[in-house]
Amino acid sequence: MNKICLFGASGHGKVIKDIALSKNIVVEMFIDDNPKSNFIDKIPVLGSQEISKFEINKFIISVGDNYTRKVISKKIKCKFTTLAHQTVIISSNASIAFGTVLMAGSIINADVIIGKHVIINTGAIIEHDCEIGDYVHISPNATITGNVVIGEGSHIGAGAIVIPGIKVGKWVVVGAGSVIINDIPDYAIVVGNPGKIIKYKEIENEY
Repeated sequence: MNKICLFGASGHGKVIKDIALSKNIVVEMFIDDNPKSNFIDKIPVLGSQEISKFEINKFIISVGDNYTRKVISKKIKCKFTTLAHQTVIISSNASIAFGTVLMAGSIINADVIIGKHVIINTGAIIEHDCEIGDYVHISPNATITGNVVIGEGSHIGAGAIVIPGIKVGKWVVVGAGSVIINDIPDYAIVVGNPGKIIKYKEIENEY
């Protein structure tokens, strides 16, 4: 029987648990150093010091915040796996790195490259020849059209659209429903249709 451990006992973790169940994968435990409960659906929630007590070698970081996922991935020494809901469509030519989760109804088309610890959320579409950097989150029903590059740690909001050939920098935030028709520089926060930069994020330590 396939088993997995989820690092993060949040609402996001509950969704990833359901993805695992859709593939007949058992979630043996959640890891969380600040849990709200000791159990999620009868699955134990344990502190990070307990990892060594289990014989699991497959982990997913079930945390929605991109920066936090990066920090956790650098601190814990585990073997990460990928996880895709049974309804996901993935081209045979796509490349998906470890730690990445693809949620129900998402579509990954030809020659897409997806980095480590990425979230492709419910119903999101990644069109042909896109490159999605590490720790990115593509929110529900967002559409990334062909030949788009998205840098590390960026967050594309729910229902946003990025038109073909656009380059989105690292640690960018694109607001929900925005339409991106121009390249976006690093750390920018962009909203609207067409998308406009409203400010820049202050990054003290990118880790």
